Amino acid sequence: MKPATGPLRALVADDERLLREQLKTRLAGVWPGLEVIAEARDGQEALDKAQELRPDVVFLDIRMPGMTGLEAAREIVALPGWAGEIVFVTAYDEYAIAAFEQGALDYLLKPVEPQRLAQTALRVHARLQGKRAAALPDDAALDALLAKLARIGQGIARGGALDEPLRWIQCSVGSTTRLIDVKDVLFFRSDEKYTRVQTRQLEAFIRTPIRELVPRLDGQQFWQIHRSTLVNLAAISRVTRDETGRQRVHIEGHPEVLEVSRSFAHLFRSA
Repeated sequence: MKPATGPLRALVADDERLLREQLKTRLAGVWPGLEVIAEARDGQEALDKAQELRPDVVFLDIRMPGMTGLEAAREIVALPGWAGEIVFVTAYDEYAIAAFEQGALDYLLKPVEPQRLAQTALRVHARLQGKRAAALPDDAALDALLAKLARIGQGIARGGALDEPLRWIQCSVGSTTRLIDVKDVLFFRSDEKYTRVQTRQLEAFIRTPIRELVPRLDGQQFWQIHRSTLVNLAAISRVTRDETGRQRVHIEGHPEVLEVSRSFAHLFRSA
């Protein structure tokens, strides 16, 4: 972990190089004491560099290929010892803006205006100075931040989601196409190419990634517990912790045990 003294450092993540350059230029104008130490072109690269370099503030574009900015933020704030700040940079519409405001996290609208950036710089700088003078955040503070990120994600999803949640899943089972009632799905798990749909009777596959399933499913029925996993709450028998403190979700009548990532551990904190 870097020392708590010295200049503040930043990471800028956006899949458009020109937008990264524009933001860096405007940051230099309104926040000359901030050093941009790295750039990232997608969410995974942003997470990797945040873990390696531990910047004080991360500017994250929301819409990036692969891991989105919101997904990256959940992973970054859950890094052990993380005490930095996240600022989202977005071109989303009024639905998303309302979600950011509800979450009370900093956001910048594209194109980033210098006056708005200066206001954000003042707020973030003040919070960072307070953190440097205080102890690392506890589990309660982390839970509150992750809950804010979850509300933002839900608000964005509602802005673009259909009125009715998904009822049926069209899946491939071998060479056969099957229609599966969503309520019969125990969990969804994704890899690089496919998402596995697991019921009590069969295992099927779809090409829809988890991040596209989340806004289409009923959030009261399915919880995301990992970047690659959605679980049906009705299928959970218990939640346990292993010797490392990691939470594990056990499925009623099914042998597979699902890992809960640290960025979603607040969902079962009292379990």
